[in-house]
Amino acid sequence: MEISKRIEAIDLGIWLKESKILAVTDLQLGYEEYMNNQGVMLPRVNFKEIMEHLEKIFEKVKPEKVIINGDLKHEFGTISEQEWREVMKILAFIGGKCKEVIIVKGNHDTIINPIAEMKKIKVVDYYKVEKEKVLFIHGHKEPVEYKKGEKELLKGVKTIVIGHEHPAVRISDGVKQEKYKCFLKGKYKNKELIVLPSFNFVSMGTDVTQEKFLSPIVKKSEDFEVYAIEDKVYPMGKLSDL
Repeated sequence: MEISKRIEAIDLGIWLKESKILAVTDLQLGYEEYMNNQGVMLPRVNFKEIMEHLEKIFEKVKPEKVIINGDLKHEFGTISEQEWREVMKILAFIGGKCKEVIIVKGNHDTIINPIAEMKKIKVVDYYKVEKEKVLFIHGHKEPVEYKKGEKELLKGVKTIVIGHEHPAVRISDGVKQEKYKCFLKGKYKNKELIVLPSFNFVSMGTDVTQEKFLSPIVKKSEDFEVYAIEDKVYPMGKLSDL
């Protein structure tokens, strides 16, 4: 489904049709091991679910590039055994489906370079797609905080795509409630803003109708439209009306 001009929502990612770029965010591989070490026992389902969803996406599109828009892994200050194993497998799988993989650094990616270097994958703070005038940043900090400077970073940009927020929406029929991952589309400093759902299947995410926003970019944005994801993408209208 096209959620913006030349930008299509496909499963939990977006597809830039002209540039043949697929983007996903917030896989947070290794989350189960991290929680297990904290004494919370979680079944290790995330990797399996991620692979199944990626396979479905690659049946529909043949990207030239895949952008992982931050938080490929979960641990901040180390690389756990689960992260090494699963990240290497995911990158090998994705790398076999496209010509180039790019990792946009998220707040959980403080130690991602050792893995990326082994796979010869570029790690960047942001990524611009000139053809569609799209800027990819993770969303944990505002453009003004980047070394390049906000004016230069946003030059020529029409759409900013972020992750970090893990948006979800709770829908009720009056009897029961269900929570769904969702896309958000709004405005940030006169630019279109698209917030991607997390590609993590341990949690559905943060209910945007009830909980406070996490990203400083989203906090300063407005007029969000909500697109829930189930068997397909469902436009839900304005967030203020939900």
